[in-house]
Amino acid sequence: MTDGAWLYILRCSDGSYYVGTARGSLESRIAQHNAGAFQGYTASRRPVELIFSQWSDRITDAIENERKLKKWSRAKKEAFIRGDFESLQQLAKRKSPHPSRRPPAAGSSG
Repeated sequence: MTDGAWLYILRCSDGSYYVGTARGSLESRIAQHNAGAFQGYTASRRPVELIFSQWSDRITDAIENERKLKKWSRAKKEAFIRGDFESLQQLAKRKSPHPSRRPPAAGSSG
């Protein structure tokens, strides 16, 4: 476990989610969050509870997944946590056409 890292999701006391990565012990990392060792998002939302974790053999994979999940909606994160990949696929579908595929606006020349 020397080159890899954990991807983890915490549920904060206000019900929000925090997504992070850790190279070392996951238990120690959660304890650090609960002790207020980090001045960021979780500092004012303690206690936190671990609700998901996944080991990656490469830290770059864990970081890539962290960045992706941080951009997701709450509903997508919850489907991911549940392992509900059918719902995740539905939630990932674009609700409106991509801007490059929209018909030109009336009166535009182009």
